Amino acid sequence: MVSTQLPQSPEVLPPRLNQGLIAKNRYWYWRGWRIRYQVFPATAEAATGLPLLLLHGFGASLEQWRDNIAALSQQHTVYAVDLLGFGDSQKAVTVFNTDLWSAQVYDFWKAWIGQPTILMGHSLGALVALNNAVNYPEMAHRLIMLTLPAAREELLSGWVESSSRMAEQFFSTPLLIRPIFEIFRRPGIIRRVLTSIYQRKERVDDILIRQFVQPTEERGAARTLCYLVRSRTDLQFTPRTKQLIPQLTVPTLLLWGEADKVIPLSWGEQVAPLSPLVTFNIIPNVGHCLYDDEPELINQRILDWLEEQFSV
Repeated sequence: MVSTQLPQSPEVLPPRLNQGLIAKNRYWYWRGWRIRYQVFPATAEAATGLPLLLLHGFGASLEQWRDNIAALSQQHTVYAVDLLGFGDSQKAVTVFNTDLWSAQVYDFWKAWIGQPTILMGHSLGALVALNNAVNYPEMAHRLIMLTLPAAREELLSGWVESSSRMAEQFFSTPLLIRPIFEIFRRPGIIRRVLTSIYQRKERVDDILIRQFVQPTEERGAARTLCYLVRSRTDLQFTPRTKQLIPQLTVPTLLLWGEADKVIPLSWGEQVAPLSPLVTFNIIPNVGHCLYDDEPELINQRILDWLEEQFSV
């Protein structure tokens, strides 16, 4: 049984702009850790859609949805949350894994939403959303995944997997991680990495770079990275995707960028057929960050699918 601390009165910070929407940062304390979230009420007068909960990818934050929320919140009240250790949520000292983030998301849902919800996640967030849809079915009415990572054991096996794990454990020591952290938190390095991932290079602007730099300036960020890297070497870090997909009980949309260099399309083509509930859409000419490479296209695909679901 997951225990939930009583929600604290959310602290409100200066608003940020999201395609004309004013977003206030709110904070909730979970197991003693600070968690940031934002809420965008549905804007259409006749909006009847269920709430939508957005979960970001590894290393990102709720601000990754900068050009998605305005469109999605027309018909749905949108909740966006920073997973523990990322964004403006606390840089915790703990063992991280998918089950921990899933427990955070479930307790957030119980505290602030409390009704069947559309779960939507990107990459790591998609895996967390999938894990919640399977293990906490009362919270998931529909599931939307923008790419879906594999457990390391699904990609590597035998001595290759064990050797890789030992190497990562060696390099996850603070003496090595901290210098690497100082190098890779530099705006120029982050820009080069993102430019290699994005198809539309002009989308890698100063606002995007700041989204990734700002969390690294928080006290304890380097230490949390050490815990994240070491946690990733544990067999319990993520469940096997191929075991979760067949357990789905809700209609699911899986979107994948044809040019994804981080999680290849071939993996999506393996997992999508594992459940008849999965609608698999390949998006041409976009990469791993498809929600931001072509936000208008992705928003429309999502809204069209949701409209089909609720018109049946």
